[in-house]
Amino acid sequence: MNSLLIMGAGSVGCYLGGLLAAAGRTVHFVGRPRVLDGLRQHGLTTSDLEGRQCHLAGANLNLHSILPEGLRPEITLLCVKSGATTEAAQDLQQALPAGSLVLSMQNGIGNAERGAAAAPALQWRAGMVPFNIAEQSPGHYHRGTTGALMVQGALAETASAGLQTAFLAQGIKLQLRADLLAAQWGKLLLNLNNPVNALSGLPLRDELLERGYRRCFAALQREALDLLDAAGMQALPMTPLPHRLLVHLLGLPTPIFKLLAASMLKIDAKASSSMADDLDRGRVTEIDAICGEVIRLGQRVGRPAPLNSRMQEMVQAWPQHPQRIKPDELAQALGLD
Repeated sequence: MNSLLIMGAGSVGCYLGGLLAAAGRTVHFVGRPRVLDGLRQHGLTTSDLEGRQCHLAGANLNLHSILPEGLRPEITLLCVKSGATTEAAQDLQQALPAGSLVLSMQNGIGNAERGAAAAPALQWRAGMVPFNIAEQSPGHYHRGTTGALMVQGALAETASAGLQTAFLAQGIKLQLRADLLAAQWGKLLLNLNNPVNALSGLPLRDELLERGYRRCFAALQREALDLLDAAGMQALPMTPLPHRLLVHLLGLPTPIFKLLAASMLKIDAKASSSMADDLDRGRVTEIDAICGEVIRLGQRVGRPAPLNSRMQEMVQAWPQHPQRIKPDELAQALGLD
């Protein structure tokens, strides 16, 4: 059975790779020493809000600090942060045979295109991971929300069938879509809550139950939706509600929000955004791949994005003055009434 490669063994990479390994696939993980040391010492545990949990012993994991020579994976899942895409793509092109299939399972827009520009000899497909994954302890990665994985276009029959079967065995659906851009923008609109959550210092569910934080999230979404409309672009809803209706719902009083958004609140009580984890651990965030993408969309249509610009500035400045920002403080900083 052909092997799989996880390029970027962070929270997403370890979780997806752990599911595939638990399903019987041979998985190679390339990652940073901190993560690999945790995996060697503690093994790899994946868990989710539905109660599934699987543990793989560290001795049984294929762990690499650099790409090993001679590796011929059937599929590579690129899971590095967006800012590391070009460097990772160049490393992959040097190590893998021409035509090797790479799925970009990253946040943001355009990573597959950036990868293809840096490594044109490889075959690139955009992907999308809709759910939240948090590192609960060294080697333990927990999925706190729901959703189906998506990949752009058709894969080879054996490759797609193998991936879909392996993920489904672990309770995750993998959908193949002809056009993934609308889904990526749909995910990005939800990810606009990541900086709100990170600055709040609260678990996701607790933050969403604070109307003041929801108003900030809604304002960021509204600005992005206006820019998408100006560009003539669509975003696929990632919740049962259309985007504009969700924006309205976020601003309602909390008792009404709890009643109408029950499915949206099906979040593990301990779940937090990956951006919150990055701030807590002193790592570079993906704010440029989220709010920055909205800013660039505004530049393309000749319109400003002041709310997303301000949010990006606040996240980038947070390490100099790390403290929880209260809902009214955040709203004031964004210039909301």
